[in-house]
Amino acid sequence: MHEPYLAALTALADPARAEGLRKYHKADRTYLGLANPQINDLAKEWRGELEMEARVSVAAGLWDTDIFEARLAAAKLLTQARMRPDDTAAWELIASWVPDFDSWAIADHACMAGQKRLVADPSRLDAVAGWTQADHLWTKRAALVITLPWTKQNHPKPDDLERRERVLSWIADYVTDHRWFIQKAIGWWLRDLSRHDAARVTAFVDAHGEQMKAFARKEALRHLR
Repeated sequence: MHEPYLAALTALADPARAEGLRKYHKADRTYLGLANPQINDLAKEWRGELEMEARVSVAAGLWDTDIFEARLAAAKLLTQARMRPDDTAAWELIASWVPDFDSWAIADHACMAGQKRLVADPSRLDAVAGWTQADHLWTKRAALVITLPWTKQNHPKPDDLERRERVLSWIADYVTDHRWFIQKAIGWWLRDLSRHDAARVTAFVDAHGEQMKAFARKEALRHLR
């Protein structure tokens, strides 16, 4: 079912740009050389045309091609705040992609789609909690990227404050994992939260900062000092 959509992406291929993307992302897969606005425009058109069941099917097929732009398009097909119906199919598909993550660009696009589904049904955080125990770098990192919506509330409701604290407890466990992408994600999460709850970030860094890499501490406090 995904073939016509892959053909639409392939029709816009730019071999010269594709080679640049390959060198930049350093992941061994096919690149077509599309720019993000081109993928955005196609995904927006397809979201308007496809019913949810078909959209999930097309997204699954595009993802399975392992083509860079097809995976981005798959994620963008499912990036929508309100889905009708918001059943489990889209969320389960996004979650099934997590073990495939091998680069930040694809992971972040998929996590953006996942953020919408988590906000729509926060009980899905229970599944994300399992990712924090993974040996796979990108799965562990995804638990922070996908929960970024809980950094952006100035006046969180009690339930959302509890969810924020839950993620902060994960981060407290992460601080001794000194892999660059984990530390970068820690700094990113805390930096975003600092815009809305500076005191909580300051307290976290005071408690755990010595275990963090220096660049992650600096990133966490960028807007505070």
